[in-house]
Amino acid sequence: MNKFMNDPANFVPEMLQGIYMANPDKLKYIAKYNCICRADRPNDDYVSIIQGSGSGHEPAHVMAVGPGMLDAACPGNVFAAPPAEFPFEVTKLMNSKKGVLHIVNNYSGDRMVWDMAREMCEAEGMKIGVVLMDDDVAVTNSAYTVGRRGVAGNFFSIKCCGAANAEGASLAKLVEIGNKVNSNVRTMGVAITGCTPPGKDAPIFTCGPNEMELGVGIHGEKGRRRAPLPKADVVVDELFDAVAGDLPFERGDEVGLMINGLGGTPPSELFLLYRRAACRAQDRGLKVVHNYVGNYCTSLEMAGFSLTLIRLDAELKPLIEAPADIPWRVF
Repeated sequence: MNKFMNDPANFVPEMLQGIYMANPDKLKYIAKYNCICRADRPNDDYVSIIQGSGSGHEPAHVMAVGPGMLDAACPGNVFAAPPAEFPFEVTKLMNSKKGVLHIVNNYSGDRMVWDMAREMCEAEGMKIGVVLMDDDVAVTNSAYTVGRRGVAGNFFSIKCCGAANAEGASLAKLVEIGNKVNSNVRTMGVAITGCTPPGKDAPIFTCGPNEMELGVGIHGEKGRRRAPLPKADVVVDELFDAVAGDLPFERGDEVGLMINGLGGTPPSELFLLYRRAACRAQDRGLKVVHNYVGNYCTSLEMAGFSLTLIRLDAELKPLIEAPADIPWRVF
């Protein structure tokens, strides 16, 4: 597949350098550790919040660095966890008297790397908190993980923890908020094409004409089943029922509703899909107080989308509404 790139081995570093060059007054770029971090961090008055999964999911997570969100991110190569050295060294660079929070998606590689980094940091006397995200309801186990996968719901953990951190919350409080988000957010995705990582000559998987992978993972992992592609409303209905029924969400709940593009789905289709999801939420008696339509956690150029619901309460709602300033913005 054709891609705009130079050397595939430099795909991630050149992307990171571009993010920095577009935001030189707000960000720092530490090439040795694939690190994008806030120019005004660390600050001992605040916890430092760090994330780092594989690349290829942008704007997650390197484009979510900024006030009210992450303080640093250190991704690995495309669809690969970073080496343990990266989170270890970045945690040391971002260490604060109030501690450091690691937000980790539930994939075997990510958990192994971040567990090692945490142990090394704690051995040096640093205070580390961990939030594990596993919001995907599609499958319990996959090729990449034991247990549920961490997918687009991760955005809400970053948002809520980042907002609370801006208000001076303690490390223990941020862990509590992150875990609360994870217990109240659910996601499921679907794809109609695979994606091709840089340097590869074939997509991770292919769908036939009028075919979909229901419950696909953001690395192209298999979902619940391969099936004929029905009309859009039918696809939304299956995802909505799976997500809304998993918690379960109840009539009267205030919620945030996200239709997240996986990288290759045009905005027109995403809003068409949101229309049905919003109608289903209304029919179920859910009050959508915040909506999100666009690319938040992608899979390179995969054509597909995921549907996320988060139940909001008096604590989470103002954190969702708090301001943030990150590189991924329209205006």
